[in-house]
Amino acid sequence: MKNLSLSLLIIGLTFVSCKKEEAQKPEETTTKEEVTTETKPDSATVAKAWADYATPSKAHEMLAKDSGTWDAELTFWSPDNPQEMKSTATVTYKMIMGGRYQEGTYSGDMFGMPFEGKGTVAFDNATQEFVSTWIDNMGTGMMVTRGKYDEATKTSTFHGEMVDPVTKKAKKVKEVITYIDDNNQKMEMFDVAEDGKEFKSMQVVSKRKM
Repeated sequence: MKNLSLSLLIIGLTFVSCKKEEAQKPEETTTKEEVTTETKPDSATVAKAWADYATPSKAHEMLAKDSGTWDAELTFWSPDNPQEMKSTATVTYKMIMGGRYQEGTYSGDMFGMPFEGKGTVAFDNATQEFVSTWIDNMGTGMMVTRGKYDEATKTSTFHGEMVDPVTKKAKKVKEVITYIDDNNQKMEMFDVAEDGKEFKSMQVVSKRKM
């Protein structure tokens, strides 16, 4: 008799539990549907987002101010050699693709060999940051850095990685561009160690030519 009563009690509890679950399911479904409806943007919102993403901004206007030809003095430092090495180059900046990107073309002489390099700078309207790429004939890789402009110090600071051809490992780099005035700039490149220590490996001082 006790076994029968216990069995009936278990069946009753199971039935009540099932009823509660069934009662909760419609509420859960409604909640999910409401969340989906709220988070899904309409076509007008999507169109505006893409239009804003594609429209050059004040940051692009700042990049366009560099358009023209500049004379550059390059200085290099190595941790293994205290003596600095110098070189010169000419760089021409221009805006491409409807003013959306800055393209810089470098040419000169480096370590007794002809040197050519090309950089692009974008301002991503979605992330609100600058993105820079760099390639040259001294290697086969590409350096990509990202950063922001600080109006108070008139500097843009970029962070990224590049592969060390000796160790074959990626190393962190930092690039700081100081806008001295409309006709003078300074770019400093730093190697960043794992412990955060920085070593200044390169400096480029540029003066507008035309």
